[in-house]
Amino acid sequence: MTGAKILLVDDEVIFTRNLSKLLTIKGHRVKAVNSGDSAIQTLKEESFDVIVLDVKMPGMDGIATLEEIRKLGLSTRTLVLTGHGTIDDALEVIRQGAYDYLTKPCDIDALISKIEEAWKKKA
Repeated sequence: MTGAKILLVDDEVIFTRNLSKLLTIKGHRVKAVNSGDSAIQTLKEESFDVIVLDVKMPGMDGIATLEEIRKLGLSTRTLVLTGHGTIDDALEVIRQGAYDYLTKPCDIDALISKIEEAWKKKA
């Protein structure tokens, strides 16, 4: 079985590079972008099963990006991941349709498990 097609959206290049490698080893297809604007452009060109989206990014933050993703009407599951989360942020992203909200640092195995769970529920 082919793995999920995953879009990573995070301004931390080292984080996206390392997570991309781990997910690829697990059999997933991964694309990483480093801004909300890049994520929206990519989503207009390609479809994905799961999006892992950071909240705090320069330019369009994750909450604004999630709102734009919702406007695209995609069936993609979005996991919001942040190192600067608040309860208000968590409530807002869930209200906007995020699949789940995780805080950094988080256990990488738990994150991969949550990504795979989101993918299986989408299918």
